[in-house]
Amino acid sequence: MYENKTLVCKECGQEFIFTAGEQEFYAQQGFQNEPKKCKACRMAKKNAGRAPRELFTTTCANCGGEAKIPFEPSNDRPVYCSECFAAMKAEQQ
Repeated sequence: MYENKTLVCKECGQEFIFTAGEQEFYAQQGFQNEPKKCKACRMAKKNAGRAPRELFTTTCANCGGEAKIPFEPSNDRPVYCSECFAAMKAEQQ
């Protein structure tokens, strides 16, 4: 029913694809207008008022690899890298 459309971003002038899936989502939500901005410009506008997120680097307690985390680590609790954390979470389920 829907087909991918190529649109031009009003912000940066770059072409972007308005996918069939996105069109279906817009229809389900009752949106009547197509997007005017590409995803990068929409995200830039969304994050414009936010302070940049600070990431801290530490060592994973499981594998010893580098872990980047959004909070300052303390020595009283173990910190895991993304891969080890996901694996531990999957084991719990």
